[in-house]
Formats: sequence, C-alpha cells, structure tokens
Amino acid sequence: MRIVVTVKYVPDINTERGFEDCRVVRSPAEGTLNELDENALEAALQLVEAAGQGEVVALTVAAPDGDVALRKAFQMGVTRGVRVSDDALAGSDYFGTAAALAAAVRKLEEESPVDLVITGMAALDGLGSVVPVLLAAELGRPALHLAKKLAVSGGTVTVVREADDVTEELSAPLPAVVSVTDTANRPRFPNFKLIMAARTREIEAWTAADLGLDPATVGAAGARTQTVSAAPRPPRPETQLVTDKGDGGVALAEFLLRNDLV
Repeated sequence: MRIVVTVKYVPDINTERGFEDCRVVRSPAEGTLNELDENALEAALQLVEAAGQGEVVALTVAAPDGDVALRKAFQMGVTRGVRVSDDALAGSDYFGTAAALAAAVRKLEEESPVDLVITGMAALDGLGSVVPVLLAAELGRPALHLAKKLAVSGGTVTVVREADDVTEELSAPLPAVVSVTDTANRPRFPNFKLIMAARTREIEAWTAADLGLDPATVGAAGARTQTVSAAPRPPRPETQLVTDKGDGGVALAEFLLRNDLV
C-alpha cells in the first residue's frame, strides 16, 4: 500500500501571528507541523503497519521553511518527504495549492500507484477545510471527508463520520482521497532514534516546472481570492474591576445591558 499524506507548515498557534504584504508571516523559529496533520500521518502509518508493507510519503507545498513540517513527519515514522517549492507558487490560494498537490501526486504515480491520499481536516492558519475536496476534484478521485474511523480492505476504503445527529459509514474504491478529524486517533510520540534520524533524512524538492505547472495558474497570478488589507488585532480594553459592596449583581446586569450581551 502506498499512501501520500499532505502536511502543512503553519505558525505556532501559541505565538503572536501577523501579516506582511497581506500574507501570513512564517518564521522557522515559530512554525511547526499543522497539528491536525498529525492525525493524518498516524492514520497512514497505522494502515501501512496493518498491511505489513507499503510506504507513506509526506507531501507539502511550502518554502524551504516547510522542511520543519516534513522533519516532524519523519520523527513519526514517515520514510519519504517531498516539498514543492517555487517562487511561482507564492501567494497560492486554496485552488492553486490543490493544483500543486495534485500535480505532485501525479508525479509520484509515475514511479508507482498511489492508493490513498490522506489529509487533516483543516490547517490551523486558515481553517478553510476545502483543500481536501479540491484535491480530490483535481485528481478525479472519490472524496471521503471528516472521517473519525478509517479502514482499507479488498481495494475499498471505508470511513465512519458524524454528521449532525447521525453517524454515516461511507465506502469508495481505491484510489481515493480521505480527510480525518482530530478524533480519528491519537498521534504517536516520536522515539529518540527517529528524532535523531529525522535531522539528516533527505527531503526532495520539486519546482513548478518539475510538475508541469503553468505559473499563470498558481501563485498570486492564478489566485481566485485576494487579501486586500490586513491589520493587527486591536488591543484588549483595560480590565474593569468592580468591588462588590452589595450591589455587584446590579453592576453586572447594567454591564450586560450596556454592551448588548443579553
């Protein structure tokens, strides 16, 4: 079984984030593997382990800083990492990103078939949650999304997902694209041996030209969406402390009414 897992390098959610030229600032010192992609990696590793053979390839579209995400994937047990990196891809929106990922999957298939593409449910920097669907459309493959359980048997992938008040079980023939939720599994902790090996493991870098991508269809040039302005989040107002002298309830009620909170 051969599985491709898409991963993303995102700013650490615990750090101060900002924009520069209407783009998210990404610093190697403050970036990390998208947390929800760890569930996708774990799902892929479990499937290969259950099959007793196969390969898990971590794939990202990023500048060289994105190697941080791939090295984390290596620490979890992935044996191959591919970074699609090109100035022409800078400023890609969801559509451009999906096109680049699909082109990379097709290039991998020139070596041998890819049975499954697994993604996380969202990237924590944008929370768009649409790339998995767009990627499936680009590849022309069945799309099964938001899976909390995932299994492969006899050339068929089956997922279980929750939708409102119902639980659905869906199946599709391989090859397919599946996204998993953060409840699908508990990502493993890397062991010391894998952590050390990840530091020196080779990362393959592919350009837009390597993938046959037209620069006019990706990056800022091909983006269908545009950020027109960005501003820092306004500072929080100074905390107002009220000493309760028997009228605290009245002061609270007045505050709620004054701020249209009731």
